Amino acid sequence: MLLAILITNLNYKIMEKPKGIITPEEAKKLNDAFTARCELIGRDILKRPDNRSTWFSLEDIRAYLDYAENQAKENGYEMNGIRIYNGAYPTVEGKLGYSTSFIVPTKKIDEEKDGGDGNADIPDLEALNWGGTGWPPNASYPQQ
Repeated sequence: MLLAILITNLNYKIMEKPKGIITPEEAKKLNDAFTARCELIGRDILKRPDNRSTWFSLEDIRAYLDYAENQAKENGYEMNGIRIYNGAYPTVEGKLGYSTSFIVPTKKIDEEKDGGDGNADIPDLEALNWGGTGWPPNASYPQQ
């Protein structure tokens, strides 16, 4: 019994909290601040509620990160992260498309040249899209 407990404890990995973590309460505040914008776009532009979120499986995210990092190396880049963009699907037969999010790989660049955070998109590599929407599409945080 003691051996089983020791083996279990050896396999347990203590994780440190990553930087940038926010509490559920802080996430709710960000969501609530964004709600007025979404309602304005839905009411005045789309004439219907718009999509509020994009869902990706862990499997898809992990696979994309591996794929993008490999694709970057094959094209002479060193991928250092990702950037998440907000986008919208095009208008089809007069109906405006829903909002979406897509993920692109980034590389390190000279911060003085950039004037920003020193990270640039790698535009000639493929991005990740086609995650799922919330249901209903205009559902806000937290979805349950």
